[in-house]
Amino acid sequence: MAAAGEKGGSRPGWRSLGVSLVLLAALCQGSSVERKIYVSLNSTAPCVRLLNATHQIGCQSSRNGDTGVIHVVEKEEDLSWVLETGPNPPYMVLLEGNLFTRDTLLKFKESSRISGIAVMYAKPPPPEGFSLDLPCPNDGFGVYTDVHGPQYSHCNGTLWNPLGSGMSYEDFQFPIFLLQDENETEVIKQCYRDHNIPENDTAPKYPLCAMQLISPMHAVTSTVTCMRRNSIQMSFSINPAVCDSLAGYNVWSTVKPVNNTATMAPEDQVVVSAARLDGRSFFWNLAPAAESTVSSLVTQLAAAEAIHKMADSQTLPRNIMFAFFQGEVFDYIGSSRMVYDMEKGRFPVRLNNIHSFVELSQVALRNSSVLWIHTDPISRSNESLNAEVEQMIAALKTSSRDTNVTLQEVGQSQALPPASFQRFLRARNIPGVVLTDHRATYRNMYYNSMYDMAASINVSYPSGLSKEEALNYITDTAQSLSEVATVLAKTLYQLAGGKDGAEIKVDVKSVTRMLYGFLVMSNNSWFQSIIRSDWKGHLEDKPPQYYVTATSMGNKPTPNPPTSFLISVLANLTGQVVNYTKEECQSPDKANDPKRELYEYLWVQGPLDDNSTTRAPYCVRSTLRSHLAESPAFELNEWDSKEYSTWTESRWKEIRARIFLVPSHELEVITLVVGIVVLLVSFGATYFINSKAAILFTSTQDGDAGAY
Repeated sequence: MAAAGEKGGSRPGWRSLGVSLVLLAALCQGSSVERKIYVSLNSTAPCVRLLNATHQIGCQSSRNGDTGVIHVVEKEEDLSWVLETGPNPPYMVLLEGNLFTRDTLLKFKESSRISGIAVMYAKPPPPEGFSLDLPCPNDGFGVYTDVHGPQYSHCNGTLWNPLGSGMSYEDFQFPIFLLQDENETEVIKQCYRDHNIPENDTAPKYPLCAMQLISPMHAVTSTVTCMRRNSIQMSFSINPAVCDSLAGYNVWSTVKPVNNTATMAPEDQVVVSAARLDGRSFFWNLAPAAESTVSSLVTQLAAAEAIHKMADSQTLPRNIMFAFFQGEVFDYIGSSRMVYDMEKGRFPVRLNNIHSFVELSQVALRNSSVLWIHTDPISRSNESLNAEVEQMIAALKTSSRDTNVTLQEVGQSQALPPASFQRFLRARNIPGVVLTDHRATYRNMYYNSMYDMAASINVSYPSGLSKEEALNYITDTAQSLSEVATVLAKTLYQLAGGKDGAEIKVDVKSVTRMLYGFLVMSNNSWFQSIIRSDWKGHLEDKPPQYYVTATSMGNKPTPNPPTSFLISVLANLTGQVVNYTKEECQSPDKANDPKRELYEYLWVQGPLDDNSTTRAPYCVRSTLRSHLAESPAFELNEWDSKEYSTWTESRWKEIRARIFLVPSHELEVITLVVGIVVLLVSFGATYFINSKAAILFTSTQDGDAGAY
């Protein structure tokens, strides 16, 4: 009996193993089936939902994604098929980049026959220009309001971005993706050609090529609504937050070191040089920002390097501060936070310490070498301040001698262009200028768009160059920006009390290497050698993107790739190598340095050793600091603020895109009916087998064991 018991007990174990193997095979087969059904699109950029105090903008799909039959729209005539006559709505439009316009998008928005849009890059970019930003950027958050300078508010007198269609600030209830890979785009087109092309204006035959875009957004209505939900859900630990504030870090440094834990004496004065650090486009994390951001960023870095090389830089009567503001595209997040902290005494420099302010805006597209000087007509109505502004202009013109830069003033009746300086003027009258390549409307035809790339500012390289050769190839744009940087450096030096006529020369090699790293490819030998090892994952064989990051409530943001590159380059150009160990560099309190509170320390990867794959890391000491760039509205819990930026980004669970073949409705019905029949038959068979199991599954061995 014992033997019989052992044999009888072994059968369920084998059956469980058999079931497990069947399930495993089914899972493997299911994965294989999915791969055979769907073709994933891995190189896309989605339009996501953003919110401010009053509105939601951007795009979203339904919870499970939106699906439609693909139709390629390459010319205006193709629109009628998807909007009116096509027999298989809803349609997923594969849109030629040149048709990605306000008129087309509004037609799609008003139609119930559109389930989503996949946009192709226009190559070359639209020659007439392309900007989906507002015609009047950051309107209402600068110095000109309905109360202060109403004659200049809302871009009265000067429309800075006339090409702006404002579509980045519209709300779309269907997904819109950008296709970034030409090979994937060709796969979609081939699927369309094989299955979807109508013949003689008749409906194409099934199966049809379809696309699914998945980008459901959690947040709705406004920042006020989503932040209130965040607070409730976090209080009761119900669900994660539904939106996050847009935030990052400002980066600033001074020529003479400043104690970051104290405030400057009232009599100490600082000359501020400013540029912005971010950009945007219609699509998430896609912001090449060549003219709008990188041109001024690189120019200011080059000027900082030149001034730090001056022998008397540490003895100048006034200090010089270089500031790079994050989140400026979204209603001046970074500059408004710095002004707020200055007013609260939480920043080493106070507003009354600022002697003068020079800001670089877009400077790469100068016409006939002209650089325009913009000033604020309201503050200049004060005679003493106007005299100081005149001195600044004189210093600029003096500094442009012997350079290929011609300085010209804009009329005093014209308002300032959108600039960080406006947030400082909003708090205090400060002598200042904004330098640009445009007198009135932007020369940048691709402002805040995906086409504001290296080519848009004429950064190009001869064919056949290696990466290393391209890194050090001096382009015409690098030469031009080095001239502007020379003028800036000489001007700042004079404003800080340096002697007129001092020999200051910007290193054009630094400019050309920065342009390559910030615009073409961050994964180059120079960036590799000057970056922290924990940031090396930011290096890629493609251009960086300057979109500001989103940060959850109560958490500090992490520096995005452009910020980490800026910190690395600024430390390299203006810092000093110190003989510290890695432990001392990363924990300066362990080093015997009485001035450690005046500096930041950076342990960088270092260059490759000769004929080796190992690097020689070292410690860099510099005066650069990072400063939280999050709107004061979130600290004050004033989510409906009209004084500060209130931009947030919705959270989402997943974002993906894929194509597949969809059968006819008749075939779907037949498949469903057959499936139901098979299900019912299987239930019947299972019931019959189960009821007759004692007869069907009695083995000879079982009979022998019982007899024994």
